[in-house]
Amino acid sequence: MRQKLGQHFLKDKNAIGKIVEALELKDLDTVIEVGAGHGELTEKLKIKNQRLKIVAIEKDLELGDRLKVLGFSEEGGDLKIVIGDVLKVLEPITYNLKPKTWKLVGNIPYYITGYLLRIISELENKPELTVLTIQKEVAERMVARPPRMNRLAASVQFWAEPEIVARVPKTSFAPAPEVESAVIKLKNKNEKIKIKDEDYYKTVKVLFQQPRKTILNNLVADLHADPTRGFTSKEEIGEKLKSISVDPNSRPQDLRVEDIIKLAEIR
Repeated sequence: MRQKLGQHFLKDKNAIGKIVEALELKDLDTVIEVGAGHGELTEKLKIKNQRLKIVAIEKDLELGDRLKVLGFSEEGGDLKIVIGDVLKVLEPITYNLKPKTWKLVGNIPYYITGYLLRIISELENKPELTVLTIQKEVAERMVARPPRMNRLAASVQFWAEPEIVARVPKTSFAPAPEVESAVIKLKNKNEKIKIKDEDYYKTVKVLFQQPRKTILNNLVADLHADPTRGFTSKEEIGEKLKSISVDPNSRPQDLRVEDIIKLAEIR
């Protein structure tokens, strides 16, 4: 293993099978695989549905060459191998794909999880489904609901419905990671929201900057930091919160995504 890339190769055939099932594959789907590695998942995808279009992204040049040796040719056909960093190549690869026809899958290095999720959230053409093997604790944070909402959950649930589809023990990998893992499925909401994405994420940042403070106090602190906000006083903020049925004295972890959207609209 190339430890510098943080790779832990998933060998468990049962776990790989669950990942493939979670993708809900259909004929002519395009599947982009992140970190193809030794090709275990890639091969399973080909066997599962011969009419898939697969783009396998692998950052490690040696592993990319090994995929070719194993018979995964990058020339034509239904499989293309891309040697590159997914954080840099995902957007251009997906730009010309038809909306709602492509899916993203991968056993990713855990240190890129946050970066990759942010890139997906910013894609104009988002995947219909995303299925990733990530650190279990991160997956559990992602699916949290009130009263355990957190910044990651609020950010992801703005554009996707997250679901943990499997827990994956350390022994399923070679070499074994230091943490437990989980397979998370993210279904794109495809909803048209009036507010701009950047306004929503800025509101999330303000609310969860000090998650133990009340919603009112977090918004007041933001007002003091930036007086150009739409509010003029603590009293006005309190009244605005009540007008959208949000208790000023509740905490950010009590909020639903719908509540945060309303907050973003009045800020």
